[in-house]
Amino acid sequence: MARARLGRLLVEQGCSLAGEFPNARAFRASLDALGSLDAIFLDIQMPGLSGLELMEVEPRLPPVVFVSAFGHYALEAFEKAAVDYLKKPVTEDRVRLTLERLRERRRSEEAAPGKGKALNRFPVRAGEGLLFIEFRKASHFEVENEVVWTWVGGQRFRTSWTSLAEVELQFAAFPLLRIQRHVLIRPDAVVGFKRLFEGRIVVRMGEGLELAVSRAATPQLKSMLGL
Repeated sequence: MARARLGRLLVEQGCSLAGEFPNARAFRASLDALGSLDAIFLDIQMPGLSGLELMEVEPRLPPVVFVSAFGHYALEAFEKAAVDYLKKPVTEDRVRLTLERLRERRRSEEAAPGKGKALNRFPVRAGEGLLFIEFRKASHFEVENEVVWTWVGGQRFRTSWTSLAEVELQFAAFPLLRIQRHVLIRPDAVVGFKRLFEGRIVVRMGEGLELAVSRAATPQLKSMLGL
């Protein structure tokens, strides 16, 4: 039933379904015949191989979106470079965001070195539409309840990401640092700092906004700032 619902939501968003399968074994047996795929929506708990195990042993997978009733697999999923992680019951709005993310990934790949100018921007919510933000204009990112927000010019904008790991993956070529578990900054955007107790610091990101740096991240940030 969950598989049928997800398929219906994808079709309603204009997708074409190449196939659906009850387990990893059936999918692998048909993978060559399916041809080129834009993405696979993969459940984690399945008979036989789990979705996470399938991602480890199958090198032919297209971009993966994990689907699960449980949230505690999300970190491991993104560590395996999943594009997104959907929690059941899957909603129409959430599927729409995932498809936006897949399209953005394709645009980034098409603009990668050897295919033209790299795409160094990302979409944020703006009313009923989207606004593209240049990465270098974002001072930092923070995650709240599986929603990643970015700060630009002292204002906060909602992105389509659900974890900071996705931001790090998208902009792996740029210096980024987690100063708290839920806060990721561009060290280049730091305009000042002040010392706190026990060697910790607070950084200023512009527009008067200050962020506390964890004890573990303080030495690395100082090094990145040349201190």
